[in-house]
Amino acid sequence: MSKDFFTYEIVRSSLVALGDEMFSALKRAAMSPIIYETLDFAVGATDGRGLLICQGNGGTGFLGTLDAAVGFVLKRYSGRIFPGDIFMTNDPYEGGGTHLSDVTLVLPVFFDGELVAFVANKAHWTEVGGKSPGSFTSDATEIYQEGLQFPNIRLFSRGAIDEAIVDIIRANVRLPDQSLGDMWAQIAGLRVGERRLLDLFARYGRDIVLGAIDHLLDYGETMVRRAIKDLPKGTFEASDSIDDDGFGNGPFPVQVKVTITDDEFVIDYTGSHAQVPGPVNTPATGLRSRARAIFRAITAPDVPTNGGMFRPLRIICPPRTVFTAERPMPTSFYFESGGSCLDLVWKALAPHVPHRLPAGHFLSICSTTIAGQHPETGRLYVLSEPLLGGWGACRDKDGQNGQFSHSNGETFNIPAEITEARYGLRVDRYAFHADDGGAGAWRGGRGVMLDYRVLSEEAFLTINFSRSRTPPWGMAGGAVGSGNYAQILRKDGSVERFSVAARKRIAKGEVVRLVTSTGGGYGDPRARPREKVLEDLKNGYITPAQAAAHFGLDLAAE
Repeated sequence: MSKDFFTYEIVRSSLVALGDEMFSALKRAAMSPIIYETLDFAVGATDGRGLLICQGNGGTGFLGTLDAAVGFVLKRYSGRIFPGDIFMTNDPYEGGGTHLSDVTLVLPVFFDGELVAFVANKAHWTEVGGKSPGSFTSDATEIYQEGLQFPNIRLFSRGAIDEAIVDIIRANVRLPDQSLGDMWAQIAGLRVGERRLLDLFARYGRDIVLGAIDHLLDYGETMVRRAIKDLPKGTFEASDSIDDDGFGNGPFPVQVKVTITDDEFVIDYTGSHAQVPGPVNTPATGLRSRARAIFRAITAPDVPTNGGMFRPLRIICPPRTVFTAERPMPTSFYFESGGSCLDLVWKALAPHVPHRLPAGHFLSICSTTIAGQHPETGRLYVLSEPLLGGWGACRDKDGQNGQFSHSNGETFNIPAEITEARYGLRVDRYAFHADDGGAGAWRGGRGVMLDYRVLSEEAFLTINFSRSRTPPWGMAGGAVGSGNYAQILRKDGSVERFSVAARKRIAKGEVVRLVTSTGGGYGDPRARPREKVLEDLKNGYITPAQAAAHFGLDLAAE
């Protein structure tokens, strides 16, 4: 059949819309605020070969996980995949997973008896069991302590759910109604994607749709290769460190070498630190996702995501590094090293593409888990959320205040009203702070200060914030940013400060204060216009002492 490019474009647009519709369906049906408010999930589809054809996602860090999960399903179940099947995986090492909390479901799509596509989604479950409420723990030493593992299991077989799997989940997670509710929401999202794909095949026919998929993949590749030709050519290097693994070990040096030619974009992490005892290890899928994210941001951020975009990308990293950890290393906080995978490339290329990349930002997900018994219902509550922070300044504007890190992407905070309604906490303060850092001709974005007052008899806090010892980097003479940290304001007036905690006890009436970094500055601070310094003072972004010390503002004269 001859190619009909007008029809191909219609089908291509329909595939992009399919991802958006699946995304909306899962969001509306989910039980957990981290899914329906924060949008810590991703949806997508692949062709029958497992090549990504669309992805509608909130979390940037999932950009290489869905097609990876499909690939593992194809590898394990080749010749044994049937209509009505749904597969489940959260395996970080052999399932396209990241950490156990991110559960992926994969549904094969059959048309006229032929396997033509897969639809998949990945969502963060608030609870998958393990030694700590919320299934995050900064003191895990092996993956078995972090929760239930679903190693590419068949959840549905020819349309019938395996009730034994449901029973195992219900018996092993602390919030079974919530976790199973999110599982059913994921299934609902898959059904939407399946229907839309079958509608396309029924309307246009097998050959047209499969031809349109190949056209879509080629289009993604063409647009990216065109962008690569405009990038500076050569080899660019950067180094950094990961602060802590949860046991006080570190910092761990990591590095990257980026080589750009007319035809290829190579990211080489050789020389980065070996896998570590604590749960900040990233599996290979997490590395792949972060590398894809920064590659897409630099080349073709406006092109809808598909597998063809990544054909010019080559990723190199030896096994058993902190970026390519292997079983049974723990990965609860994988995103803290995963963020460095992306940030290293950013740091290496930012001086050479300043129109695309700003100075360093707060980097960390700043994942926070607070668990306790609700003072009114007596039931367990588990607050699990990422935090906002400051982004780095650009060559022509200040950094963004209070945004999520590059690993989160298009996600949102849980509103204070939801927090106070569902958990045994009160939000005493949620504001930008004036911690020192980020001075420049263009100022780094402000981080936030979030105060939670505990209303239950006690609560337990688990965190692992990176960028606490190594602040966000500045550019072109701009100052480094501040650091991420937490405090507990005790009833006796004492204050504890830390960046890593595992189930730290907080008593009723005490306050957990979470503080995120200011981004790095750009340019000489003394070159910042006087009126902008005064405006920052008025808005509380800097203190009078900072105005004098960093920007040379004579307040007495003013």
